[in-house]
Amino acid sequence: MTRVLIAVSGSDHWTLADGTRHPCGYWPEELVVPHEVFTAAGFDVTVATPGGVVPTPDEAGFSAAMNGGSEEPGRRFRAYLDSISAELAAPAVLEDVDAGGYDLLFVPGGHGPMEDLAVSAQFGRLVGEFTAADRPVAAVCHGPAALLAAQDESGKWIFTGRRVTGFSDEEEAQVGFASRAPWLLEDRLVESGGLYEQSGTPWAPHVVVDGNLYTGQNPASSRPLADALVAATA
Repeated sequence: MTRVLIAVSGSDHWTLADGTRHPCGYWPEELVVPHEVFTAAGFDVTVATPGGVVPTPDEAGFSAAMNGGSEEPGRRFRAYLDSISAELAAPAVLEDVDAGGYDLLFVPGGHGPMEDLAVSAQFGRLVGEFTAADRPVAAVCHGPAALLAAQDESGKWIFTGRRVTGFSDEEEAQVGFASRAPWLLEDRLVESGGLYEQSGTPWAPHVVVDGNLYTGQNPASSRPLADALVAATA
């Protein structure tokens, strides 16, 4: 059975450039959809967070405004999260995870990972262990921020020179945070040596695969990214 580790941000806020805290967490769709796809494929799924804290969903992710103007997706995401509430209430402690116990690593987005996982050297080492074993490392939307913590002994990003995607500067501007962010994901991926790619149209699904690195650009990329991982590891 394929064993999946879903590493979820434990932060309930994102510190903006002016020092204020924006309430957030993980983006519901980006946890719900992959979890659902992996479970349907018969994968054994473990959710883990820093310190084993109960993860916080970003309430904006349930809104009609962020789901094409429809209330239905948000209701569906909330219902699915309720169905796995026991799992989310007692996540594994991410710092205690042994990479050898899993076949792939997945990081949902939301602004939360930019606050904690992106600056966690311990999480970076875990990403490095998956990569050294040539096991898939995947992240969607703002999730690739978490992968920036994976550096070699010289401080170089281990995915330098790899094709990658993530939430674009244009998309960040459209949700109103580009001018308020301490840093932008697209910019940081490029600065770190990633060969950044994006869809021709903001918010359109876009998945990039380069070796063991699997990334999706935005919430709409959650399902095709999870499907690609199932196809590669089932």
